[in-house]
Amino acid sequence: MTAKLKILFPVFILLMVQSFAQKVELKSGPMLGYSEMREVIVWLQTTAKGKIQLNYWDQTLPNQIFKSEIVETDISTAFTAKIILSLLEPGKKYGYQVLLNEKPLLFPYPLEFQTQSLWQWRTDPPAFSIALGSCAYINDTPYDRPGKPYGSNYHIFESILAKKPDAMLWLGDNTYLRETDWNSRSGILYRYTHTRATPELQGLLGSVHHYAIWDDHDFGPDNSDRGFIHKEATLEAFRLFWGNPTSGLPEQDGITSQFQWADIDFFLLDNRFSRAPDERKTGERTQFGKAQIEWLLDALKTSKAPFKMVATGGQFLSASAIAENHIKLYPEEREYLIKRIEEEGLTNIIFLTGDRHLTELTELKLRNGKFIYDLTVSPLTSGVNTNPDVNVLRVPGTLVTEHNFGLLTFSGKRLERKLTIKIFDALGNEKWKKEILSE
Repeated sequence: MTAKLKILFPVFILLMVQSFAQKVELKSGPMLGYSEMREVIVWLQTTAKGKIQLNYWDQTLPNQIFKSEIVETDISTAFTAKIILSLLEPGKKYGYQVLLNEKPLLFPYPLEFQTQSLWQWRTDPPAFSIALGSCAYINDTPYDRPGKPYGSNYHIFESILAKKPDAMLWLGDNTYLRETDWNSRSGILYRYTHTRATPELQGLLGSVHHYAIWDDHDFGPDNSDRGFIHKEATLEAFRLFWGNPTSGLPEQDGITSQFQWADIDFFLLDNRFSRAPDERKTGERTQFGKAQIEWLLDALKTSKAPFKMVATGGQFLSASAIAENHIKLYPEEREYLIKRIEEEGLTNIIFLTGDRHLTELTELKLRNGKFIYDLTVSPLTSGVNTNPDVNVLRVPGTLVTEHNFGLLTFSGKRLERKLTIKIFDALGNEKWKKEILSE
């Protein structure tokens, strides 16, 4: 071998190794984000820089194939991609295919999405169902605390898929940042990436539309608040990894959003970005921030929905003054909101909450005879609260202290809508059921 070849040969080997190491694959997804009548969003993540495109078709016209724009993933955004599919037709189900660097990918589960129906002025609103849950811990041994693993029963995601919900609402602690994660952008993105790649989760991501809020563990350290120095990094991660229609308010940054499915309005609150520290003794005592509270009251008053679903990370209505319950840390804010809801004559308000590692339905009767509810659903895969507190407002028979998820089904005629709440264990067995009629 000549001297020149001796020099070139190791360079050639190095290039071959680098080329092999940078082979692009799909890391996780596709995941469906929001769905509107003529537009949906699809999220994906690759292992390295690559070009993503979707082929999609109306399932009643499978030979008429449409192509999305090509989106290139990049390290600057953790190799995530969001592809907006627009000018769709209302009330349709579509199949879709993922192309990575022009090569179609195969999946062991169906890929399909749906657009919402144009029912207004035409028919009664359609029946639909929304799955929900919180506290999803995925073990990662090198970075977990010693002892018994904190996460388990990942098959719960397959049980949720088996119920065939139209969408899923994640109620916070959707991933658990560790000590190695929350003080660096790369650590935060690593944790979001690790959780999202859970194998049992992929089928649910691919055919159910997903919306999300956060709580302390996907925002920062345990019980973190507005003083968390890296909250802009976790806000960036949330926006990169979820497909909500909006994020934040003009007057107050964060993850606040809203969506409508059929005739039901969902208000997604941010209970962390502007939150006063739990132990702060001076200054304004707020969990939501003034701008968000007034936005919520405005939006609730404007809403014509028969049920108004308000999602926030921690329990709002519980009468148990422990942990991070609203009544313990922000009693004046809780009382203010309840009073304003009553004064404005708002009805059919149901808070959707997580955090407590137990499930229960809380019911409060107002002075005007109307009811407010708080449905807490937790945990999906995290540790279970086996020593539940005494909540005098708990609806009897609704306490669940094992891994579980919820399913909300809305049905009935336009002026006679009914909400059916069902709670299931990790295997999909029903634990309890309650029906609430719109007023």
